[in-house]
Amino acid sequence: YFGGTQCIFLNDENVTEKIRTPEISMKASEVSALPEVREFLLETQKDIAREFNVIMDGRDIGTVVLPQAGLKVFLTASPETRARRRCLEDKPDKPTYDQILEDIKQRDYNDMHRAVSPLQQAEDAVLIDSTTMGFHEVCEEIMDLIEQRLDVE
Repeated sequence: YFGGTQCIFLNDENVTEKIRTPEISMKASEVSALPEVREFLLETQKDIAREFNVIMDGRDIGTVVLPQAGLKVFLTASPETRARRRCLEDKPDKPTYDQILEDIKQRDYNDMHRAVSPLQQAEDAVLIDSTTMGFHEVCEEIMDLIEQRLDVE
């Protein structure tokens, strides 16, 4: 973490911005649909959770990776809200709102309809629709759930 932001490094290079582009997001959706990739990631994520007390996010964490988790949150927002939020990010060469919206809708469709581990809400997950919520409101709601469900203070 640098300045409160999670950073991703590859061979000592900070690639955080490079992997957060719409193009990479769509490619990640395509690659993650491959059974070999899903199997490798599944085992890697389970190993991490066995070794550490973690908070994980991802489109199949609560249904496939950690189905026995003490708390599962299905965080969502309308595609339009997610596109508006992405437009507010300070990034060079940012696509238009319409392109971002189309990419979000396409990725959601792809992830919900893939053969292996499709995107879906776990039956016991708490739904939080952040469409009309701010960042701090979402954080407070999740922290309240953690305190209630996991008896953490």
